[in-house]
Amino acid sequence: MRRLRATVTALAAVLGLLVPGSAGARTPDADAVPRLTDERGRVLDLRGWNVEDKTHRGADALTGITERHFRDMAAAGFGLARLLVFWDDLEPRPGQYSERCLRRIERILDWAHRYRVRVVIDAHQDVFGPAFGGHRGIPEWATRTDGLPYVPHPGDWFSEYYEPAVQAAFEHLYEDADLRLAQARMWQLLAGRFGRHPAVFGYDLINEPMGKPRSGEDPPTAARRIERDQLTPMYNRLAAAVRRADRRHHLFVEPTPAVGEAVPTGLGRVHDPKVVYAPHFYNTAMESGQDYDPSAHWIEAYESAVTRYPREQHVPVVIGEWGPLNSALPNMPRFYDDALASLSRYASGWAAYVWCYGGGYCAVDGAGRFPASKGRLVRPYAEAVAGRVSGESYGAGGYRLVYEGVGAGVSVVSLPGASWRWRVSVAGASADRVGRRLFVRAWGGGRVVVTVRGA
Repeated sequence: MRRLRATVTALAAVLGLLVPGSAGARTPDADAVPRLTDERGRVLDLRGWNVEDKTHRGADALTGITERHFRDMAAAGFGLARLLVFWDDLEPRPGQYSERCLRRIERILDWAHRYRVRVVIDAHQDVFGPAFGGHRGIPEWATRTDGLPYVPHPGDWFSEYYEPAVQAAFEHLYEDADLRLAQARMWQLLAGRFGRHPAVFGYDLINEPMGKPRSGEDPPTAARRIERDQLTPMYNRLAAAVRRADRRHHLFVEPTPAVGEAVPTGLGRVHDPKVVYAPHFYNTAMESGQDYDPSAHWIEAYESAVTRYPREQHVPVVIGEWGPLNSALPNMPRFYDDALASLSRYASGWAAYVWCYGGGYCAVDGAGRFPASKGRLVRPYAEAVAGRVSGESYGAGGYRLVYEGVGAGVSVVSLPGASWRWRVSVAGASADRVGRRLFVRAWGGGRVVVTVRGA
């Protein structure tokens, strides 16, 4: 989500990616954040976009998402979609779930599977839900305000999270036994309904959770307490609910949005073997439409803060949302290069915000073309590596992947667009192109080098 807060300063700027004469690399490190792997033990790199429909609701929920979203994403080389679903659409009245909404989710998953796009189902909320100014998320029947005031903030909707009524609603969601049970039942229903669908990769248990500060707490202290004392128990409850229906897929857990201020999370241990840490990556100034300022060193500060939890808990990271409001500003090419270089050091993937057809945050314009700097996201990358990555880099010479193969495992490299556009060389393995993917099979292990250059 987008928000307006003070900017952060710290440390040093990072090197660019795909800038002539420089390189962004993914290399092994004993102290590195763990990488996400699949059921075959292959190292994954998930890249894609959020997919949403915030316009339609109720009987028309999700009708704004079409097959075109997934066809176009896949053609551009993206293999991940974070699908926003809203509890108020799923359960408009207590205990009464919308079959129409569930069927629409299934249809969307079918489209994703057709184009080999993995899906993370995200239980999304903006300013808690529809009880507050027409936002989306937690149903009105599950919203308790204690009669406290709520005042809308036109033009700065994120500030509405700090309204007393909204903060009370979060407090009740975390603390009231009946609301805890209702939230768990909603997730058990989703996992039971879609856990066997081949497109599903995981579940993002709640989007950008917030909470109620205590008297005398500054924002970072409040965020860490909420994460430690309320979000951690909530995630463990919801994990248990999901596991009653689905033991296979990953669970994505988010900190509060304070992470964007380079505040290390206070989250504790979520007791599940398939947890993925899924913070968001937004800069205050750029969210308000300003240009990227490399001298503020925000990316380096964010990286330092966000990697502490996954190192301590030994869990992988996938960035659930990121991207600037205006990608046409002069420094935005530098932003994308710096951001991608940073993410390559610790993240197992990301979902940019948002795949739509238009301006602003939209990935592409109405004709499906990437505007300005966003086209820098369209590049070859290793979706899955059957072995130990020893080097991955971009530069003037194109894309280069080096890994130590394991047995006869098959690695997958994404080649966005028509595969004939790329000149590919492979050493130490055999390779076949199928559609937009290159399938690489090592010869009984050993060093494999894949080089991709523009045709």
